[in-house]
Amino acid sequence: MFKYSNSKDWFEIIKYKDYLYVIRERLDEIDPRFYTSYTNLYLVVGSHSALLVDTGSGLFPLKPVISDLILDKRLIVINTHSHFDHIGGNNEFDGVLIHKKECKEISKSHDILFLKDSSKEIVKLYERISFTLPPANNIQSIEDEDTIDLGELSVKIIHTPGHSRGSISLLTNRNELFTGDTAHYGTMYLTKKTLPIVLSSISKLLDLFQESKIEVYPSHEEFAVGKELLVELSNGIKNIDKIWDTKVRDDFLEAWILSDEHFKYAIF
Repeated sequence: MFKYSNSKDWFEIIKYKDYLYVIRERLDEIDPRFYTSYTNLYLVVGSHSALLVDTGSGLFPLKPVISDLILDKRLIVINTHSHFDHIGGNNEFDGVLIHKKECKEISKSHDILFLKDSSKEIVKLYERISFTLPPANNIQSIEDEDTIDLGELSVKIIHTPGHSRGSISLLTNRNELFTGDTAHYGTMYLTKKTLPIVLSSISKLLDLFQESKIEVYPSHEEFAVGKELLVELSNGIKNIDKIWDTKVRDDFLEAWILSDEHFKYAIF
């Protein structure tokens, strides 16, 4: 039974550290055919500014929830990439940062008619916006190695393409690594021809662990996980050819589905 009627019902807010909030949405409530339970948004709060990592699905307003948490601090909004479940609330905010290779994608409306066969409650909510996510306001491009100063906290941009051309990860000066959809448990969405690019991005992230202990905060499923996520994912992707004959076609996703002991893969 769908039990959500407003933003406070819908978003699960976890104060994980004094300066870090995890804001969760139930992607499986929007549509279970994505094989994903949770989407994780993150709010990193510095002494003078706060950084919101992704804006979710756009099902319920996000800005009131964020405003309650940051009070009078300046808010910076960033997208890890431009897929619908990460950009849905963009238009609520004054501006959005995104990698330069995906600025175009969030500058236009997003058609989400692929959700028209979701539950009647979800359909009713998205009908209010005609199954269209509005474009972002005041888009600013970012690049690899850019840094965002939040006051006592800083966040470095790491370009990690593969899941999409402009996918990014973010590393704080306190060793939290936000990986977006580059690495997470559950179902990984990958394109067969870009698997080498994904592996290169994972390797780039693994190099960070040589100098310090880092916590990994993915955009889906479990968060505050360790290096083992990246190691297991790298090994799993390298093994895809060996399990390719076990693939099953998914007509909704228009992808091949495979599984191993740690992950499900949707391969396009």
